[in-house]
Amino acid sequence: MRGSGILMPIFSLPSPRGIGAMGKEAREFIDFLKAAGQKYWQILPIGPTGYGDSPYQSFSAHAGNPYFIDLDLLAARGLLSGPEIAESGLLDSPGAIDYGNLYACRFDLLRKAAAKIEPGDEAFRAFRRQNAYWLKDYALFMSIKAELGMIACQQWPAGLRRRDEAALRAAKKRLEGEIRFWSAVQFLFFEQWKDLKAYANQNGIRIIGDIPIYASPDSSDLWARGELFQVNRAGRVTAVAGCPPPSFH
Repeated sequence: MRGSGILMPIFSLPSPRGIGAMGKEAREFIDFLKAAGQKYWQILPIGPTGYGDSPYQSFSAHAGNPYFIDLDLLAARGLLSGPEIAESGLLDSPGAIDYGNLYACRFDLLRKAAAKIEPGDEAFRAFRRQNAYWLKDYALFMSIKAELGMIACQQWPAGLRRRDEAALRAAKKRLEGEIRFWSAVQFLFFEQWKDLKAYANQNGIRIIGDIPIYASPDSSDLWARGELFQVNRAGRVTAVAGCPPPSFH
């Protein structure tokens, strides 16, 4: 049985907030696909992007991109206010994505939203329990990166780079608030992603996903499970693959 669809990265959806997100415009695109008789929505990887903001260079193979969290949906949920969004400094740049502006402004809004999630929120607690197998390492990884100015994990102090127990224990205690923030961001992402996927499926649209074929050297995946990768004793990658491979010119 044949079917057709359209490739549309989430970040390419129209948005007044600087980048496409999982809100009204995404649902309007699903409505368009249904009206046009399409069956599939193909997307690019939705992981958090690293240096260069390539969707194929992600900080995690499991996590979602914070940029795709729709701010208006957060406002509708009472986690942000209209004035907070309007005064954030986010640029409405319909012709291109200003990633520098997003990085400077969007995370401040996400911090405000995350702070309003009640400590006893059972949905958030359940999310952390169910995703602990990757979320704990990712949230700690991002917290350490933020503390160190977002430098690559290969440049971290030896104790943290090598995951020495004492260094990790101290970091978890020191960065407890940051760890909660990065966990909350993922909770908000997957809450919206689940709702968006359900809307697509209810309208007869299937989403064709995509993943980074090669794990990024600067990722929580490599940092937490170095034994699965070709790294030297210092934790640095000894073999790198790409698409096209690095040797291609």
